[in-house]
Amino acid sequence: AKAGIEVVLKDLSLEIAEKGRDYSKVVMEKLIKKGRSTQEELDSILSRITATTDAADLAGCDLVIEAVIEDRQIKAVVTEEAEAVIDEKSIFASNTSTLPITGLAGASSRPQNFIGLHFFSPVDKMPLVEIIMGEKTSQEALAHCLDYCQAIGKTPIVVNDGRGFYTSRVFTTYINEGINCLSEGIPPALIENAGKASGMPVGPLAVADEVSIDLMYHILKQTAEDLGKENVDEITYSTTDLFVNKLGRLGRKSGKGFYEYPESGEKYLSPELSQYFPIGDIPPTLEELKKRFLSIQSLESLRCLEEGILNSPRDGDIGSILGWGYPAYTGGALSYIDYRGPANFLEDCQHFQKKYGERFNPNKLLKNLAKSSESLYQKD
Repeated sequence: AKAGIEVVLKDLSLEIAEKGRDYSKVVMEKLIKKGRSTQEELDSILSRITATTDAADLAGCDLVIEAVIEDRQIKAVVTEEAEAVIDEKSIFASNTSTLPITGLAGASSRPQNFIGLHFFSPVDKMPLVEIIMGEKTSQEALAHCLDYCQAIGKTPIVVNDGRGFYTSRVFTTYINEGINCLSEGIPPALIENAGKASGMPVGPLAVADEVSIDLMYHILKQTAEDLGKENVDEITYSTTDLFVNKLGRLGRKSGKGFYEYPESGEKYLSPELSQYFPIGDIPPTLEELKKRFLSIQSLESLRCLEEGILNSPRDGDIGSILGWGYPAYTGGALSYIDYRGPANFLEDCQHFQKKYGERFNPNKLLKNLAKSSESLYQKD
């Protein structure tokens, strides 16, 4: 709407839809207070947003973006509902963060027009959009979405289909590593400080609270059902299960997660964590933890490149810095390998593999890079 585009916001109830519309009002009012916008601009933007509960109001929309819960069946219902009223040439996009686009497109009668548009929260501030190509997504649909991203002032990267795609798949490793550290008896304050000291915007436990622990649990549960429990991080799955189903600690939105969120005052790490994660005797050094957090993300990024999820290291670096705040001083999640040197990075991963498990197992591409001493950009 800020870019001058007419918007229809459809939800289950008018109250919820209008709440979504009011978010734009809150964002703009903050800008007005800072002298960066005007009441006239706010009124103009709100006039372009139509809140509704009627799918028929989607008729005439060139692009529909669904952003419902990460449930394949619910997304299928929404897809069919929208396609029943929109033009045959209109594009239908899913804002899913994990579910493969090709699978979701199975509910579509026009899979060539079905694509992934993964935004990052908060959308009004985050610059990146991850565009995901399904097996049948057409180049025309991609072109429309690239034009759309340009129109709304976002930076796109184009990736290929796969569970978690690139950004969610890699970013999740940071959260998982933090929860694994907690289960190993590492003090939570050290975990959080190491994450921030490595250059990440916030610690992994704080990120889990912001993402919402129940969403993480729902995604892990769906993945386990689809692919088997061996394909999810066991510690993270059991921890989120505990927090959601026994403790009711869902993250910031519920006022408690790994942190406590008092109504007045700053958040703080919950003292209750010690009941479920006793602190061990000898914690690792800050430097070891920093390297561990960065390495797991870079290794998973390299796997995405090797598997063809990423089309180039540039997309990986841009996506990591703009999408989830991987430290810019490294050049990005893939450039970190060059920053360390491929041979040194291989040694890092082998060290962590022996100490923490097979998730650090070096892939073939890394071993080849270490042998040749080439950088990823030289290979590209």
